[in-house]
Order: sequence, then C-alpha cells, then structure tokens
Amino acid sequence: MDARDAELKKELNATLQARRELGEEYESALVDSFLEKVDQRIDGAVERRVRRQLAEQQMVVARGSRAPRPTDSWGERFGFGIVSLVLAIPLSAIGGGTGHLPGLFVTWAGIVGVNAFQAVRANAGLFGRRHRSAKSTKDDDRWED
Repeated sequence: MDARDAELKKELNATLQARRELGEEYESALVDSFLEKVDQRIDGAVERRVRRQLAEQQMVVARGSRAPRPTDSWGERFGFGIVSLVLAIPLSAIGGGTGHLPGLFVTWAGIVGVNAFQAVRANAGLFGRRHRSAKSTKDDDRWED
C-alpha cells in the first residue's frame, strides 16, 4: 500500500469515527470535508502530471526534435494483423463475387497495402534506403542502413 493511500485511509477512518461520535446531524459536513481533502489530492496529482508533461515538451522543443511518438505494442500489431485477416474473408468474397479474379486481386492489394502501411508506420526504418559503405571495395561487401 502506498504511503498516500495509508494517509487517505487514516483520514477516512478519522472521518467515520467523528461521524460515530457526533451523530448523523454532522454527516454531510464530515463527508464534505473528506471529499475536499480527496479533491485537493487529485488536484495536486493532476497539477504534477501537467507540469511534468509541460517540462517534457519544453525539453523536446529546446532540443529541436519532435515529440516522442508512443510505440505500438506487440499486442496492437498482432491484433491489427488478426483483424485484417478476419476482414479479408468477407472482403475477398465480395471482391471475387462482383469483380471475379481482378476484383479479388484489387481486394488483396488493398489488404496488403493497409498492412504494409501499418508496418511502416510502426517501424519507421523498415523499408529504409540502403547505401554502400565508403569502406567497401567489393561489389558484394558490407551494406549500411
């Protein structure tokens, strides 16, 4: 349990004890007081997060680079692949049924194109250009990305 959670639990227990001692006529005031403390904690946490994000953005601007893009997780890529394959079945039936073989080719070209775009977006250097190393002397020598 976090220290802040322990403090909040103590405050809740104190509020409940005070309610037992003072009776129901003070219940709304006690609840309002406790909720005010919770609101202050939430406001403090949000303020710290906003300040941290602003500082990170200022660092990015100061360095002259673009903001870091959140990376796709393996699960997102896997899910995208599964969904595209599941959707490929009815799309193939529609494309093949209406356009016969050319319709099927167009359908699968679209499916491959969408998946290729997703792969390039997730892995920026996937289809990066290669150039010869300056140290290379043979035709089949080293290549650099």
